[in-house]
Amino acid sequence: MSGILDGKRILVTGVLMESSIAFHVAKVAQEQGAEVILTAFPRPTLTERIAKKLPKPAKVIELDVTNTEHLDRLADLVRDELGSLDGVVHSIGFAPQDALGGNFLNTPFESVATAMHVSAFSLKSLAMACKPLMNEGGSIVGLTFDAQFAWPQYDWMGPAKAALEATSRYLARDLGKDNIRCNLVSAGPLGSMAAKSIPGFSDLAKVWDTRSPLAWDMADPEPAGRGIVALLSDFFPKTTGEIIHVDGGVHMMGA
Repeated sequence: MSGILDGKRILVTGVLMESSIAFHVAKVAQEQGAEVILTAFPRPTLTERIAKKLPKPAKVIELDVTNTEHLDRLADLVRDELGSLDGVVHSIGFAPQDALGGNFLNTPFESVATAMHVSAFSLKSLAMACKPLMNEGGSIVGLTFDAQFAWPQYDWMGPAKAALEATSRYLARDLGKDNIRCNLVSAGPLGSMAAKSIPGFSDLAKVWDTRSPLAWDMADPEPAGRGIVALLSDFFPKTTGEIIHVDGGVHMMGA
């Protein structure tokens, strides 16, 4: 039985653990017929171990999205492995500890700049590094955490995600002429490595216990992974610059 990504070649960043949304993107993508290549930083060997749990083998390439040399060589490395790309998944985010956990008013600009570079500007960097491989068009999908609101403990990752969301819209505008779509999935809180690095993350996650119309399981990244795979497929051929919420419905709830 064919899958919705049959024949597609997909690059997935951010596979750090089996609990990572990116791992479930790669898993579902393979199950749906895609060839998948992974990128990793700072420990490619860790990602290589996790990749062995995927349904099929997947090559791992080291990629620091703030390193120009890494970005410049990416297209050639992927071309050698897959030939071209139909989809790219941006699952990258980082903020120094002094930019999180209630320190918003005291965070130095250097830490804010790091958060913005890694978490937002990198979407543009990754898109441009992969663009030479997407001559037939394709889909770029990133991950956000609803930046309409000020969340407890999230601090400068909130503005960084707002910048990511704006960056996605501008990429959608400028890459549309090349038939490249750019969308985001806004997922609810999950017990990923990234989430666990946020001090007081459990306080933020408690919002879902009382406000989510659909039961939300922090231990289940697959719904978010499936949302991303859907956007990578041809079932959204004219959707770009969009944010799809996979959060149990919390985003639309009032008081």
